Amino acid sequence: MLRIVALVAALAAAAPAVAQQTAPAAQQEAVRVFLDCNGFHCDQDFYRTEINWVGYVRDRQDADVHVLITRQQTGSGGREHTLEFLGLRRFQGVNQTLRYTSGPSQTDDEVRRGLAEVIKVGLVRYAADTPAGARLRVTVPGTAQTAAKAAEGRDPWDHWTFRAGVRGYFNGESSYTSRDLNGSLSANRVTAGWKTRLSLNANNSRSEYELTDTTTFVSARESYSSSALVVRSLGPHWSAGGRASALRSTYANYDRLVRAGPAVEYNVFPYSESTRRQLTLQYAVSGISAAYDERTRFGKFEETRVEHSLTTSLDLKQPWGSIGLSAEGAHLLDDAARNRLVLFGNADVRLFKGLSLNFFASGSRVRDQLNIRDRTGTPEEILTREFERLTAFRYFASVGLSYTFGSIYNNVVNPRFGGSGGGVVFFN
Repeated sequence: MLRIVALVAALAAAAPAVAQQTAPAAQQEAVRVFLDCNGFHCDQDFYRTEINWVGYVRDRQDADVHVLITRQQTGSGGREHTLEFLGLRRFQGVNQTLRYTSGPSQTDDEVRRGLAEVIKVGLVRYAADTPAGARLRVTVPGTAQTAAKAAEGRDPWDHWTFRAGVRGYFNGESSYTSRDLNGSLSANRVTAGWKTRLSLNANNSRSEYELTDTTTFVSARESYSSSALVVRSLGPHWSAGGRASALRSTYANYDRLVRAGPAVEYNVFPYSESTRRQLTLQYAVSGISAAYDERTRFGKFEETRVEHSLTTSLDLKQPWGSIGLSAEGAHLLDDAARNRLVLFGNADVRLFKGLSLNFFASGSRVRDQLNIRDRTGTPEEILTREFERLTAFRYFASVGLSYTFGSIYNNVVNPRFGGSGGGVVFFN
């Protein structure tokens, strides 16, 4: 046994040296790329396979080029992807920005292939200054691009896009069953001057718990909601508009909740830079009309109030990571004691080489629950969260650290055994 342990230790110690000796010379001379993206479009294995004439590294400090990909939704329901090519080391200060727009009906494969072509174009200027530059070839297939340009001039829908969807979730076991059904419909129109968003949503869920051989507890919820948003652009920093919404929710004790009112927003940075940075201040006033399923703790079955709110939000996506922070304060105009304060933050930050911090946190101080029922509920209703209860605060948080070390290269793709293990294992 001791011989085996000693042999394994010797092999582990020798592995880095062997790997360094066998690394191909082409990898050493190629442009080192740190690909920085997330989401469904960020298929790193695909990009490493399709763009194999550069060398990929797993840490920004080892890269010649940092490719930072961010995205935001377009008016048609697609995505505008912004690709920042940031020169490092020998290419310090050699930066460029490219964009790729994907349509709402494109598949994930079509999106990643489109992004791969843009990444290739962006890397050419860096690869041209390496020995690999002499082997690069450029082709320009103009037919597809010309047809696409011509099509952009004709829009019979006048920038309106529509989306409808239904979905069901089902699970259970011998003493428990659950189903959740939801549907949605949306209509959006986004231009440089105006943004309009309309939506309808419905949800119905039911769960059955077998407490004893003769007793079953049923938990059922349903909700229906609609919303409308209209925003007018008022220059590079200002915008104004209004919101309206309607809600029915058995969980929240609303037979009817209608909210509507104007809002104004100021962005410290130009909106054109929104994929990389935003710092906004938004003030809104809303009229509220509510009718309740059950009498509230204030003895009300219906009421009409007015609320105003101030929200500030910061979003940064930089080479060192991303940060999002927001704070909202609101209270009723006729009763400042009925108020709420909501804080939110998330970050994914590279602290130094190999070490990253990520966190997500939200917290609320709640003083404006006008809808709470005038009863506590049965033990079963409390355990299954059958309806909203009085609370002084809400919170959620997650935090993590990760540290990666070893070889700087990140080029090899090996999909073997990647699709196995689809079963579920239960441990008693």
